[in-house]
Amino acid sequence: MHPFALREVHPTAETPPPKCRCTEDNTPKVIIPKEAKVNPNPKTQLTPNMNFPIILLLLFFFSLKPPQKHVIVSSTTQDTCLDAVCNLREPVIRFPFQIEPNSSSSSCGYPGFTVTCNNRGQTLLNLPHSGGEFSIKGIDYDTQQVWVNDPDNCLPKRILSLNLSSSPFEAVYNQEFTFFNCSMNLEYLKHRYKPIACLSDPKHMFFATSSSTVVVYLSSICNVVKRVKVPVGVPFYEHVVSSNLSDDLRLSWEWPECGRCESHGGRCGFESNTTSHVMCFNDFPSKGFSRCARYAIAIGLGVPALLCFIGILSCLCSKLKILAHRWVWDRQTVPDFEPLISPQPTIILGLDGPTIESYPKMVVGESPNILPKPNDNTCPICLSEYKPKETVKRIPECLHCFHAQCIDEWLPLNASCPICRTSPNKLPAAA
Repeated sequence: MHPFALREVHPTAETPPPKCRCTEDNTPKVIIPKEAKVNPNPKTQLTPNMNFPIILLLLFFFSLKPPQKHVIVSSTTQDTCLDAVCNLREPVIRFPFQIEPNSSSSSCGYPGFTVTCNNRGQTLLNLPHSGGEFSIKGIDYDTQQVWVNDPDNCLPKRILSLNLSSSPFEAVYNQEFTFFNCSMNLEYLKHRYKPIACLSDPKHMFFATSSSTVVVYLSSICNVVKRVKVPVGVPFYEHVVSSNLSDDLRLSWEWPECGRCESHGGRCGFESNTTSHVMCFNDFPSKGFSRCARYAIAIGLGVPALLCFIGILSCLCSKLKILAHRWVWDRQTVPDFEPLISPQPTIILGLDGPTIESYPKMVVGESPNILPKPNDNTCPICLSEYKPKETVKRIPECLHCFHAQCIDEWLPLNASCPICRTSPNKLPAAA
């Protein structure tokens, strides 16, 4: 039989049956042999029905636990590679840069990114084949850019020997400048040319320009020293005649690629002391719920919100549908009041046609003296003189004459003479 198999226990000589003993108050008390005692506290025994809710509760609490920070395999890259500065006013140095010889481990920085501190507290970066070290003015780890300058304040001299081919850095924006060596002449200052003070002396003046117009002009009167590509921070335009090139040089690095890691709050470093593989370590764990908990909360809040929105939209649609039916019903049940409205009589302001046609007409001859009033030689309506062979119509009541066309247009609108306002008599209506 399997050693862990269950078997039925029968009372034997080794396992005597339970005995009943009466206590002092005559209450029976069951005595269980020691061999038969399995669990002295039955209340702590968990049944399958009790295990399931407890497991769910534990899973819920574990889902609410904030995520732990990533643990680095090598303690060197995480515990001892701390941020450092050469001076409180200097930029912060961390991977891929490292300060030597103060760094506790060589695995805190990437090859080619070693910096040092001088006795003035400046952070110096060595660029091979570029005439020595440059002072670091700023580092942007998110965009992987660094700004450098000359620690001795003569950057144009360093630019003449700048060579980035053997370094991990490259220019963000290259612009070609031409250096000129000109004899001392105050005429240059009138053209707003900026001489390079650290390269000039009492007999010669140095200029640097990227303007093609200035290059043509200075080439005819000065000596060309060198044409170099300068990694400027901001490009110069044609209207900038010259520059002393004292602004910081803007460089960037492509590898190691840690910009995305830095922008998300992480830190880059070597996976271990024995490998050159670079990893992103989340030094700043996100606060709050875990991703599973956030998904659960989003679903728990999103689904009811969506259902509420659908319910509100359904209510609005039902309301609009009811209003539309009511509007159609009201339009169909509106009584027709048009037959109840009695037609209004037509108001005639002027004279009728038969009355106007009954007025006497006459044709003007060569002389207008045939008119009832010889001095009336002009039509009062159109203010035109009567001409021979024109038809003139006369109002019988006042004997005023007018052009027949003019008075025919006046009397239908006005039932009075245009001059004396006498109302002519209308003809009686035909029976």
